[in-house]
Formats: sequence, C-alpha cells, structure tokens
Amino acid sequence: MTGTVIKNTGSSYIVKTPTGNELPCRIKGNFRIKGIRTTNPVAVGDIVEVRPSESGDSFITAIEPRRNYIIRRASNLSKEAHIIAANIDAVCLIATLFHPTTSTTFIDRFLSTAEAYDVPATLVLNKADLCAGDEERSEYLDAVTYLYRSIGYDVIHTSAETGEGIDSLRDILSGKTTLLSGNSGVGKTSLINRLIPGIELRTAAISAVHDTGMHTTTFSEMFELPGNTGRIIDTPGVKGFGTVDMDKNEVSHYFPEIFKLSHQCKYNNCSHTHEPGCAVRQAVDNHLIAASRYSSYLSILEDTGSNEKYRKPF
Repeated sequence: MTGTVIKNTGSSYIVKTPTGNELPCRIKGNFRIKGIRTTNPVAVGDIVEVRPSESGDSFITAIEPRRNYIIRRASNLSKEAHIIAANIDAVCLIATLFHPTTSTTFIDRFLSTAEAYDVPATLVLNKADLCAGDEERSEYLDAVTYLYRSIGYDVIHTSAETGEGIDSLRDILSGKTTLLSGNSGVGKTSLINRLIPGIELRTAAISAVHDTGMHTTTFSEMFELPGNTGRIIDTPGVKGFGTVDMDKNEVSHYFPEIFKLSHQCKYNNCSHTHEPGCAVRQAVDNHLIAASRYSSYLSILEDTGSNEKYRKPF
C-alpha cells in the first residue's frame, strides 16, 4: 500500500494511508535514494510504499519520485544535506526582526533555495506587535517589507500574541501543502497554535542571555488545517541555512533582481564579482540592488565549490 509520511521521529516514521489510518513505520538497512546523500532518506511529505509486518511496525520499502523538496546543508555534517520537506506547494519563512533577529542572510539563503526548486515563498514577519509604538523598529519593519516586496515576494506581518495577520496567513495556506520554517524562537509554534485551535503545541521562552530561541519542535510533522482547508508541515527551528545543489553559474538565477539585470552585463558569463561592464555591481553602487542581497549572493558563491557532489535527482 502507499501513504504519505506525516511525521519523522528520527528513527521511525508515521505514514498516513488514503483511508486515514496512521501506521508506525521503519526503514530497513542502509535506505538511500540514488543520486542524493542526506541525513534523512525519508522526509515528511514523501509518498511511500509500505509493507505491513506481523510485529506491529510496518516497513517503508520505496519512495515515489518527489516532485520537489526543500533541502539545506546539514549543520554538523559538511558532506551531507538534510531534506526539510518533500512534495510541497509553497513555503512560508517565519522570521522576526526583533527578539530574536533573523538575519537577512538567512532569509536570502532560504528564499534562493525556494527559487532553485520552483517553490513559491512567502515571507512572514512575525512578532509585529514588538514594533508598535517604536518608530525606529517600525521603520525597519517597513524597510524590510519594502525590500522583499519590491523583488516580488509576498510579505505579511503577523503576531501570534495579538492575532494580527492570522487571517491573511490562513488565506495563504488555504488549499495547499505548505512548509513552515524559520529560526528557533520566531514564534512558528505559537502561530500554529493560532491556526489550529486546540492543538496546543508546546512553546518555550526566548533565552534572555543570547536572545535566541529554544527548540520546542523536535521532529518534523504534518498537520491538517481545520475543515481540511490545507496542510502545514512544522519543522524544528534551524540556526543556519547552508545551500545545496547550486552551481556557481546559476546562483544569480535564484536572486530575481540580479537575474533580471544580468542580461545587461557586458559578458554573458559575468559572475557579478569583478568583471568590467557588470550591470549588477553598478546597480548595487546606485542602490538599485540592496547591498544586503548582493552580500548574500556572494556568500552563496563561496559555498558552491563544495556543492559539486549534490545534484537534483529530478
């Protein structure tokens, strides 16, 4: 039989069948997908073949071809990557500008990965209530919002504390399978508690010393939205986002504003780093491309030398 992986507990999985049954499953031996080396051979969202066993646990015997996935370099293993979720319609990156601060580098790395896999992305700036009544914070919130909207991304403001933007977020999620991701402490779990009344997922306080979040989501899990209006995939918070699968000649393709101007460069193979007649660097100098975005582009270029081993299997 086939089913959808709805939870990954590290050593085992929960697979939901078309009839609604939830089966505890394991994988046998060195279960790897040809062409890709990852820390998790099976991801939430995968469509899998399952073989029941008399012992109670069933076994995953095969994974159907993925139509897409979101992947990042594993934080502690420089030679391996981690698939965050598979077979998704959209991603929502949950970020906070204050308490804690999500860096624009993290945002750009995540968004560029979504571009690489043709997954529509929405930037959700949570904890908007922390900007209320503070002119400096409000101006920064407006500036970040303008930056990403001008590139073409949907940006919404939310507050799990006050309920601001929850209806807008619910509209974005409607009818889709959406990955929710972000740093620890950005309020992702609190937003899910707002979206799914009664679910009561555990939350934790922000570290007063480092202003960073504590991990409350241990494993990835898929949840149904009320009224079967959509599905969300909750994932553990991540500290960094190492890019994978990017050829140095293609990195600019995943920054829409850079790709748009690259056609005006003097050389067709311009890397936008040192070449004369580079329209992109000129645009950065003229403040037509944000310096933060260009810096993120350069940081990903630095990664690409070690990415040759990773290639998309679809």
